[in-house]
Formats: sequence, C-alpha cells, structure tokens
Amino acid sequence: MNRDTSNAARFKTQFDIINRELTQVFNSRVPLVKDIGKHTLLGHGKRLRPLLFVLSCQLCGYEKEDVYKLSTLFEYVHTASLLHDDVLDNAEFRRQRPSANQVWGNHAAVLEGDFLYSKALIVGMRSNSIPFLTRLTEATLRMTEGQIMEFAHTKDWAITRDQYMEIITAKTAALISAACACGAIVSGATPAQEESLSQFGLYAGIAFQLIDDLLDYTSSEKVFGKPVGKDLREGKMTLPLIYTLSELDPDERTRVQALLAGSHATDDDYQAMIEQVRQNGALRRIRKEARAYVDDAAACLSSFPDCEAKRDLIELSRYIIERDN
Repeated sequence: MNRDTSNAARFKTQFDIINRELTQVFNSRVPLVKDIGKHTLLGHGKRLRPLLFVLSCQLCGYEKEDVYKLSTLFEYVHTASLLHDDVLDNAEFRRQRPSANQVWGNHAAVLEGDFLYSKALIVGMRSNSIPFLTRLTEATLRMTEGQIMEFAHTKDWAITRDQYMEIITAKTAALISAACACGAIVSGATPAQEESLSQFGLYAGIAFQLIDDLLDYTSSEKVFGKPVGKDLREGKMTLPLIYTLSELDPDERTRVQALLAGSHATDDDYQAMIEQVRQNGALRRIRKEARAYVDDAAACLSSFPDCEAKRDLIELSRYIIERDN
C-alpha cells in the first residue's frame, strides 16, 4: 500500500465529510457557478488544508458540528488561488483534467475564483471570531503578495534562494499555517498553542512547496496531473533550477540563462535542462531540506500531549515529503 492509499484510508471519514460539505458551494442561483465549481472543487484535490484545520481543532479539544463546515473555507481559498494562477500561467490542465480557463475562458475562471473567495469569507463568519477572520484575511493577503512576487520574478534567472523562499512562504505556506492556527483560535486554545500550530503549518507548508517544485522535474504528467517541467517552460525559477545553475561554471550559467530568458528555447533545450536538474544532486538536496522542515514541524507539537490527532498531524506532515503527486 503506497502512502497516498494509506492516507486515503486513514482519513477516509474526514475526507468524506469535507467533500460533502464542499458541495454546499453549489447552492448558487447561477448555473455557471455550479458548473465551474463542480469541475474545480470535485477534482483530485488533496484536501490537505481543511484536513489540517480539522486535526488542529481535534488536537485542541474542539469537536463541535461546525468544524467541517469551517474547514471548507480553506479549500475554497486554495481553489480560488489555483483558478487565478492558471489564468496567469495560461495553464491547460489542473488536477488531471482541463483547467477551468481552458474550458470556460479566463473571464469565467477569474470570476469563479472571486466567488470562492467570497464564499470563504461567508463561511468564516460562522466562527463569530474576529481573530479567526483576521488570520484568514492576513493569509489571503500574503498569498496575493506571493503571487505578485512570483509574477515579478518571471524569467528572472538570477533570483536567489532567499527570494524564492519568500515567495513560497507567502504563496503556499501562509494558508497552511493559517489553517492550523485557526484550528487553535476557534478552539479557544492558548496563544502559545496557537503559535505552535501556526509554526507547524508554516514548516509543513514550506516542505509541501519544496516537494511540489521537485516533482515538477521528476514526476510523470499522468501522476502529477500537469506537464512535467511546466514551471521551467513558464519562466518560474524554482529551487531545483536555482541549485542547478549555481553549480555551473560562469560561462555555462550565462549561456543557459540567456537561452531561457529569450524566446528561442526549444523543447529539446528544456528537456536537456530538466535532465541536468535531475542528475546534478539538486533534487536530493531539496528532499533533505524538506525532511528537515517536516522534522521542525513535528517539534512544534512537542508541548501537546500524545493523542491520535497529534499522531495524525505528524503522519500527514510526513506524507508531504513522500508523495508522488
């Protein structure tokens, strides 16, 4: 049994309830909202963010009926960001199916993303908690900043590791951190517990994006759900390429950067670069770094007593670095 199958079995009850609650977004009088919503939300999403929220609530002793309803807002925000991201990237596939912008066009995809952001805020109001809503809106602000930073660095082949880490922390880790922290907030946990879960989510989120960027060079299109090397072709400078370029001699690095920055790079050029990334040790280095972040995440939970929810959170963080999609 592989890790994906194991997690599906371990968290089946939670996944089933989350997916059932997610369908409530289709309660719109606009048919197109329902059509795009079903296409985007009922794909092969991992439901990582709502599950982390539910487990964080359980860790802090909160098990009221609204926990699953509240959890959906993190998937709405995440999916909205993917809809907007795919428009910016002119993506053709998402979650092993044609992207919404390819099916309905860019305008409809952007508007559906706006709808899901609004839906998330409405669901968040159920918390009756200003700190909860503050944490959520701060996370969405950081996500937008991360997207803008990434856009500003498109085809910036001189980007540094620090700049890359700033982008992924804002674009990916901020929402995962917020999902965990909001679990503590809605539970009435102590500030120290909230901070511990916030840091757990932050480290897990960074590890998740490190592996996501690594899989862009190693996975197959069938498994990953989008073309391998997609980030490279779109001009996104991720850590595998940052490390690979840093190992080249100055003349070769200048040649490769000029090739990638221009418009004359061929499929063979991209494939050669992908092979170079695969062979130079960068991917092993990144996987090691991701493991360190997961270890740091687990350490953040040391102050919580041993329980099933704590073990589940640690197991889920380990899945992050062992997944293949």
